[in-house]
Amino acid sequence: MKGKDIVIIGIQPWDIEIGSNCKNIATEMAKHNRVLYVNSPLDRISRWKERHTDKIKKRLRVKKGNDPDLVKLDDNLWNLYPKSIIESINWMKIKSVFDFINRSNSKKFASDIQSAIQRLGFKDVILFNDSSMFLGLHLKELLKPSVSVYYMRDFLTKNPYWRKHGVRIEPQLIALSDLVVNNSTLYAEYGAQFNPHSYMVGQGCDTTLFNNELRQIEVSADLQSIPKPIIGYVGFLSSRRLSIEIIEYMALQRPNWSIVLVGPEDEQFKSSLLHQLPNVYFLGSRDSSELPNYIEGFDVAMNPQLINDATIGNYPRKIDEYLAMGKPILASATKAMEYFKDYTYLGKSKEDYVVLAEKALAENNLTKEKQRRAFGVSHSWENNLNEIYKYIKIVASEKGITV
Repeated sequence: MKGKDIVIIGIQPWDIEIGSNCKNIATEMAKHNRVLYVNSPLDRISRWKERHTDKIKKRLRVKKGNDPDLVKLDDNLWNLYPKSIIESINWMKIKSVFDFINRSNSKKFASDIQSAIQRLGFKDVILFNDSSMFLGLHLKELLKPSVSVYYMRDFLTKNPYWRKHGVRIEPQLIALSDLVVNNSTLYAEYGAQFNPHSYMVGQGCDTTLFNNELRQIEVSADLQSIPKPIIGYVGFLSSRRLSIEIIEYMALQRPNWSIVLVGPEDEQFKSSLLHQLPNVYFLGSRDSSELPNYIEGFDVAMNPQLINDATIGNYPRKIDEYLAMGKPILASATKAMEYFKDYTYLGKSKEDYVVLAEKALAENNLTKEKQRRAFGVSHSWENNLNEIYKYIKIVASEKGITV
């Protein structure tokens, strides 16, 4: 799909400090289309509580006209800082009041977007909504895009903030959208309850960074003195997502294995028994550009997710990163991981993890590494966007529109 005008809204601003699927998608879309990436508007409570932060100061300068609201990021990519301040309404208990003010918020938001659309000369826009279920509910009506797409990549309604009104609002938005695209089979099945055009499109990954056939990747010096075999993990060590119990069990049952954990820790990880075990190595936070050097030194890469409502459908991007490097992978048997079942070792219990890690170590060979690498690098952002475009064209054709 080329030469189209695309407006992207979401729940992560462009200046977010961490990686973002939606930013990756916007960057890829902008290679052949004009793209407006819209930050969420400033809400009244955040304006007060976070008024001393650089992020809020920036948005207040925009509101006063001291900074531009529309910023060109690249040849075909712009970022909009909405000038409007919206009301903070999630705490409201009365549904009718929430709905009334949410619509008012949406009108302010749409007005800011429409202003940018006019200034950029966008025509027949495609609206791509990354999980903004409240503000996004009325945008199809207010902006009148040629095609409206809702992108679901997390079960946000399992989170207390989104659950309060989201269990009621999100199905409405899914039903109103022309197309729902999902990075998990579970989410696609959920969306299909409300919209027949709900499809699993997978997810992209920066495969060039993790492709050790394209560039020389040296094992990090941090790993040189750590005994083999190394069972490793890279990423945020969050007790809400990862099983401390599984990691402890592996370390205790196999003291000759080195368990290497690369990433920042939450308080539960910091206070866990893991820090007292001699074969567990916490290497701390590292820049994303360094992560391939750590994965390269792993004999088995792992993702010991907890299996619960919040994680069962999540597409774990790190699995693609592990695969792109050809590593044997040990992971939890969630619904999302069924997509990777032919290339990974999937367990449900702490006992499974020990058995499967031994199997992964014993079975690894160059043929399996090549198969894993080929599957992993196929999940590029370009291929991911081609899947999304395919379904956009299908629904556009049904509407009598050519895209």
